[in-house]
Amino acid sequence: MVRAVARFGDDDGDEDRQLRTDALPAMRSARVRVRLMVLSGPDAGHSYPLAPGRYRVGADPGSDVVIADRAVSRSHLLLDVREDSIQAVDVGSRNGSFCEGMRFTTLEVRAGAVLTLGTTELKLVPEGEKAHALPLSNRERFGNLVGQSRRMREVFTLLERVAQGESDVLIQGETGTGKELCAEGLHLHGARSKGPFVIVDLAGVAPQLLESELFGHVKGAFTGAQADRAGAFERAHGGTLFLDEVGELPLEVQPRLLRALERRQVKRVGANDYRSVNVRVVAATHQDLEGAVKANRFRGDLFHRLAVLRATLPPLRERPEDIPLLIDTVLERMGKPPSALSDQTRALLAQYPWPGNVRELRNVVDRVVSLGESALPDMPDAPRPRPAPSPDVNNPEDTLSLALELPFKEAKERLIEGFERDYLRTLLERCGGNVSKASREAGIDRVYLRKLLRKHGLVSGPD
Repeated sequence: MVRAVARFGDDDGDEDRQLRTDALPAMRSARVRVRLMVLSGPDAGHSYPLAPGRYRVGADPGSDVVIADRAVSRSHLLLDVREDSIQAVDVGSRNGSFCEGMRFTTLEVRAGAVLTLGTTELKLVPEGEKAHALPLSNRERFGNLVGQSRRMREVFTLLERVAQGESDVLIQGETGTGKELCAEGLHLHGARSKGPFVIVDLAGVAPQLLESELFGHVKGAFTGAQADRAGAFERAHGGTLFLDEVGELPLEVQPRLLRALERRQVKRVGANDYRSVNVRVVAATHQDLEGAVKANRFRGDLFHRLAVLRATLPPLRERPEDIPLLIDTVLERMGKPPSALSDQTRALLAQYPWPGNVRELRNVVDRVVSLGESALPDMPDAPRPRPAPSPDVNNPEDTLSLALELPFKEAKERLIEGFERDYLRTLLERCGGNVSKASREAGIDRVYLRKLLRKHGLVSGPD
């Protein structure tokens, strides 16, 4: 039997697959809202324009979206495309449906999400966005960045291309996602790999010293300037300058940075002449710089100059399938075998949300290997211990002695509580009570660190 078929959307040259019009009569005049792109599997490269309506996805030739994948059920998934949302429903498939590594039965799907059916990955791309996906890199590492998930392999493809150019780059991502490793990888894989790689943590430099740190100073320019000193731009000549936490740069310094980026010239504090520099600038931030521009906290012209090319590193919670590889990588760098962590510990680490991302994972693995399972983080939804006499918080032996008399789960909870409290108290003392500094040193997101501090009564104030 021959079925009538039609195409939806603008004729932009895409290889749009054909959809059955007899099954979806109400959609013929509807406006296309989203495209379903096939990223991997036997049908990789195909694109389906989806107007509001219901679509049956599966291996059955009668499906609205046919997936020729042996691991996909004949009737696998139902997509309900609405004006303002998309719902995905697994209709009893034998191998399940997954979104960002998590299995689901019914799910409200956001635009940009990737669904996995069998060996096939499907991405929902909003209409109007570029409907061409980056090919997946074959590598599992880029410099010291590690990952084998689809998200990271897409990032690696982008970084491979960006590394070959000379344009400035802005790396965005949450605290602990590996922005410095990303910048270092761009340097090592680029034409400047034999030149210097200079790092400036803008959040760690006193505001009054920022211009001197970036552009240098001459002797006598200010109190304490006892000799001429080259700034970071000059020290990075012929190589790469990495400006970490660029969102922390004060407004009064931003015009000078913009001039240096546009002209590749710097003037030392107290000097009269400009010096030419040959550097590639890679900047990084965990902040929403576009929001900062709208709030007049960051210059728009500087933002656009920094963001000639952009790369965004995904948080660890959006690529949980990378956790086993990351754990093995940390163990390898510690000189430990994979067996240094038990399967039970690995399973616990795999289900943790990792607010501090890869940096927190690295620190936890290090502590667990050194201190044992008592150093595991406080897992979400963990059973609460029953009330018990409070040990002497200043006596670790008292805490251990009491814990050994409790059931295993309660004992572990008690030891974790004690470890967290002692660790945080020592961390705060070492950092002089500076929570931002403590966050960077511990590799924990500042918001999460404050919650832990409030939990143990080490800091007061609202969330």
